[in-house]
Amino acid sequence: MGNEVKVLFVDDEPNVLRALERLFLDEEYTLLRADSGEEGLRLLQENEPVPLVVSDYRMPGMSGVEFLKTVYERWPETVRIVLSGYADTATIVEAINEGHIYKFIPKPWNDDELRITIAKAVEVYFLRRENIHLAEELCQMNEQLLGLNEELEQRVRARTSEVTFQNRVLKRGQHILDSLPIAVFGFDDQLELVQHNRQAHAFVETGIELSLGHPAAEVLPPPLVEFLRGIPPGKVVSQMMTFAGKDVCVKGTRIESEDGQRGIILLMDEISCSI
Repeated sequence: MGNEVKVLFVDDEPNVLRALERLFLDEEYTLLRADSGEEGLRLLQENEPVPLVVSDYRMPGMSGVEFLKTVYERWPETVRIVLSGYADTATIVEAINEGHIYKFIPKPWNDDELRITIAKAVEVYFLRRENIHLAEELCQMNEQLLGLNEELEQRVRARTSEVTFQNRVLKRGQHILDSLPIAVFGFDDQLELVQHNRQAHAFVETGIELSLGHPAAEVLPPPLVEFLRGIPPGKVVSQMMTFAGKDVCVKGTRIESEDGQRGIILLMDEISCSI
């Protein structure tokens, strides 16, 4: 606990102050003494923070209740104890209502009981301060959490909007592909199918379902697979082939996207390959 724990005794009787000082002389407290409420307020202001105030109830000038009421208003965390020889019910009620006291101790006091009471009062002070500190930390954490949640919600909204837009683009792109009068195939660099349009179904092996992820060898006739493998980088290659008795123009080119993904675009049409 150490000497940073200050205890203020306020009493208009010097012998009472001396007795209290002797009682706590060997304790780990910094003891402050005042012979009036006005002096007590001055000492409190000069020695903030003061965890505990022990005040007489009846004093000339500012009464103990007035003093403790002012202490409560200016230093609400300070624990307040009344030490008085006037222990009637009205006195206690007034001290509790006006001064918000922690405990009322009658004079003459029991030394051991007073030591225990003072120790518990100081403990109450630090527990209250810790609770206030934890409550402030919790409030700050809640504010930070609210900020993070708002930021996350904004990111989710932005991402959702982006994904929605991308889906619209993909659907529009697929619609355009399906509207073309030629067959379009897209393969990755491992020759696995990653894109196709509606017309592409007419050029796959009979009885084969055209599904994304299938190797080219499972969906295309062998001549077309060999054609794909023979396409050089950076060039558009065309060749006439015959499928089911029809002459078909086949064109292919290798592509590479900005993110480094490579693949092949294959076009097939029942027209001449001439440009």
